Amino acid sequence: MARKGRGGKRRKVCQFCVDKIEYADYKDVNRLQKYLTDRGKIIPRRISGNCARHQRQVTVAIKRARQVALLPYTVE
Repeated sequence: MARKGRGGKRRKVCQFCVDKIEYADYKDVNRLQKYLTDRGKIIPRRISGNCARHQRQVTVAIKRARQVALLPYTVE
């Protein structure tokens, strides 16, 4: 239990679980852009707060969206 004033970090929750989304779709570009940095890198699970299952789905969905040119590989 975190004490008051001690910088206890709260565990982030998976937004896919909260919204009851079963599968991360590669066509949902607006949602996937939240998991990319401004340079185009995929944000890791410890920062995004996703559960392991959904983080794997997000990674695959981002790669598929890049393949069909919905998302950029890099930002110049």
